[in-house]
Amino acid sequence: MNATAKLGAYVLGLAVVFGGALGVGQVIGPTAAPAQQVEDHAAMAPQGEHEQTKNDTPRGLQVSENGYTLNPLTTVKAGVPTDFRFTVTGPDGRPVTDYQVQHDKKLHFIVVSRDLGSFQHLHPVQDGDGAWSVRLTLADPGAYRAFADFAPVGGGNLTLGTDLLVAGDYAPQPLPQVARTATVDGYTVSLAGDLVPGQASKLTLSVSKDGRPVTDLQPYLGAYGHLVALRAGDLAYLHVHPEESVKAGPEITFYAEVPSGGDYRLFLDFQHDGKVRTADFTARASGVGPAQPGTSGHGH
Repeated sequence: MNATAKLGAYVLGLAVVFGGALGVGQVIGPTAAPAQQVEDHAAMAPQGEHEQTKNDTPRGLQVSENGYTLNPLTTVKAGVPTDFRFTVTGPDGRPVTDYQVQHDKKLHFIVVSRDLGSFQHLHPVQDGDGAWSVRLTLADPGAYRAFADFAPVGGGNLTLGTDLLVAGDYAPQPLPQVARTATVDGYTVSLAGDLVPGQASKLTLSVSKDGRPVTDLQPYLGAYGHLVALRAGDLAYLHVHPEESVKAGPEITFYAEVPSGGDYRLFLDFQHDGKVRTADFTARASGVGPAQPGTSGHGH
C-alpha cells in the first residue's frame, strides 16, 4: 500500500503523499480539517483512481501510466524561447481533450533541470485537437525533466514525466546545501520542521520582507502557496497545494510523508504585490523508509 492509500491514517486534511498532491495552509493540527479536503479525495475517488493506488512507483518517474502517455512534440535549443508543444494520449491512442480543473488549471507543467538547479511552473494552452503549447526557455544546455500533472475526466490524478535534452556543453552543478532559509527578490522564507520517512512530518514555511512578516499574501492558483518537491537522484515528484485558509501569511503549514531517506528539493511559489516568486530549499529526510522503485539520492 503506497502513501496515497495510507493518507487517511496519518492526516485527515492537509496532507502530502508520494503519488499525489498535498495541502499547504494555515497552521493546524493533522486532524483539524475535514477528510474531503484531502487532495486526492482518497475515500471518494473514482474507480480509476483507486486502481492507481496499487502502483507503488512515485509519480513523475514514468512517461506512461494507466494507458496515458506524455508525448513531447518540440525540441528546444539553449537560450532560445520556444513554443513547446506536447500531447497527452489516452488508452485509445488519441490526444486527451477533456480534463478536470484542479487548482484553477486543467494541467500543470513543471520543468526542472536534472541537477535541480532550475525550476519553472508553467500553464500551457490547449488547442481544439488536444495538443498543448507553452512558451518555454531553457537557458543552458543539459538534461531537463518535464512533468505534466493532470486528471482526465473520468480518471484519477496522474503525473507523467519525460526528459528534455538540450544540446551543448553541459556542466552539472552540485545539489545546493541543506538550508533552513531562502531569499528571493528581497523576501526571506524560513522552513521549520523535518522530513521523516514513513510518517507525516509537519513543515511550516514563513514569509517575511525587510524583517517583517508578510500577512497579505495574494492567492495563486486559488491558494496562498504552491509547493513542488522532488527527490534528488531520480526526481520522484510530489505536488503540493494549500487547503483553503483565511490567513494570508506569514505561515504556510503542511504535512509531508516521504518514502525514503535522502535529499529533497522544495520549490515554493507564492504571490505578493502582484508577482509570483519561487523560494527553493534542499531538505534532508533522515532514516530509512519503505523500499521504493528507483530510490536514490545525494548525500553530503
